[in-house]
Amino acid sequence: MSTYTQILYQLVFSTKNRRKTMIESGQERLSRYMATVLKNKGCHLYRIYGVEDHIHIATHIHPSIALANLIKDLKLSSANFIKEKKIFPDFAGWQTGYAAFTYSISAKENLIHYIMNQKEHHKKTTFMEEYIKLLKEHNIEFEDRYLL
Repeated sequence: MSTYTQILYQLVFSTKNRRKTMIESGQERLSRYMATVLKNKGCHLYRIYGVEDHIHIATHIHPSIALANLIKDLKLSSANFIKEKKIFPDFAGWQTGYAAFTYSISAKENLIHYIMNQKEHHKKTTFMEEYIKLLKEHNIEFEDRYLL
């Protein structure tokens, strides 16, 4: 018997101290790099989009890959890429931790649309407001002190 999965994730993580260091001119290059990392790990990327202080990824993760290991590898390799290529001069690294939310495949188009509209979305909403809303929508208990 083969292994079949369909687990759609939204991955969200921020720059260190949520500093707005990911300037627009380098965001597409970072997205392409991260897309390559995900593809090389057997993941199916639906959408990736970052703004100045955080990034959203909609992806299906290969069943042989542990989520925590994928995030660790993605953050480490992309931080090295950013520093090596100097695409974000003030980038100091990624935050510790991440958020991962699962969605039914029927929600895929809405999730992709949500990620694609991050630039407009954040004209009205801060990252922290969005992050707390996502945690609450997914019934994830959290302590405010860990959100800083």
